[in-house]
Amino acid sequence: MGAFLDKPKTEKYNAHGEGNGLRFGLSSMQGWRVEMEDAHTAAVGLPHGLDDWSFFAVYDGHAGSRVANYCSKHLLEHIVAAGSVDELRKAGATTPETPAIEAVKRGIRAGFLRIDEHMRSFTDLRNGMDRSGSTAVAVLLSPEHLYFINCGDSRALLCRNAHVCFSTLDHKPCNPREKERIQNAGGSVMIQRVNGSLAVSRALGDYDYKCVEGKGPTEQLVSPEPEVFEIARSDAEDEFVVLACDGIWDVMSNEELCDFVRSRLEVTDDLERVCNEVVDTCLHKGSRDNMSIVLVCLPNAPQVSEEAVKRDAELDKYLESRVEELIEKAGEEGVPELVHVMSSLSQESIPNLPPGGGLASKHSVIEAVYNKLNPQREEDGSGTDLEDPW
Repeated sequence: MGAFLDKPKTEKYNAHGEGNGLRFGLSSMQGWRVEMEDAHTAAVGLPHGLDDWSFFAVYDGHAGSRVANYCSKHLLEHIVAAGSVDELRKAGATTPETPAIEAVKRGIRAGFLRIDEHMRSFTDLRNGMDRSGSTAVAVLLSPEHLYFINCGDSRALLCRNAHVCFSTLDHKPCNPREKERIQNAGGSVMIQRVNGSLAVSRALGDYDYKCVEGKGPTEQLVSPEPEVFEIARSDAEDEFVVLACDGIWDVMSNEELCDFVRSRLEVTDDLERVCNEVVDTCLHKGSRDNMSIVLVCLPNAPQVSEEAVKRDAELDKYLESRVEELIEKAGEEGVPELVHVMSSLSQESIPNLPPGGGLASKHSVIEAVYNKLNPQREEDGSGTDLEDPW
């Protein structure tokens, strides 16, 4: 749902950092949407002396950006307050006891319910001026555990030993458990949406769907309750965590994104660049949504390999020569449109394309040489036809 621009806004917001034995990079881009409604959080070291804990999250707003932005600034403090610093410290010990881990999970859930109730009390929300809502997907890292947190259809995955070891489950209205709650609250699921309107069954905000009398906060048409999964860390095997909104997952599967990120980490250690390549690739794969991704590299993340760098450079060179050949071949017929060049290349068997990204991940390389050979097209904008992802 929502309006689209005539051409995508491809400027990106980037950030990176490191600490606690991990490195992170992030990228967000408005894309085809009229507004940017995504937000994110990246915190290495938490307040109240929890220096060896970290927290990362992506929020995908809808019907406005207010809830997403507020959560990006305040969800973490609600979780810490609800979980209690003492319990978090116990759970962060070298050999944490099960009760402490369960207390952290309870605190996370309580933090979500608290911030949702807190935002409901804003005057302009009460007066119906703001109808926005937001998904939230996050990972809370202690020295010994990963706590994956999901509310909505943004998604997180853990790559361990070169494979997707874990991914969160999207909260969609058609899921039997979600559908049952919606119907028990007097709602319906039509065209895979809550009451034919909202495409997610759990979210923060969205108070129009949280006003059924006699039902508790987790029994409403839309629930703010996250699912929380705890996984013991394995420094020898854990490679990276990806958090991303559905603008990424709409066009890439878990395995595709995992494989693509791994292949890029072998080519560069610039995590912002890796994230930007993911976002651009998804744009060229046809995503029409806002896009945000946070990449958290753990100690066993893939390292840059000279062989992979060389292979990638050779692929770029090959693609450049093929574009030149296709343009020369056209001869008197005139220079083909970029979309036709892409279409021709997509029908060829090109070796060493990045796994999971394919030809779409090399769109910028192809476009650059195309524009170099046709400078006048770049000036009038006809070399950047993104409407048709061949």
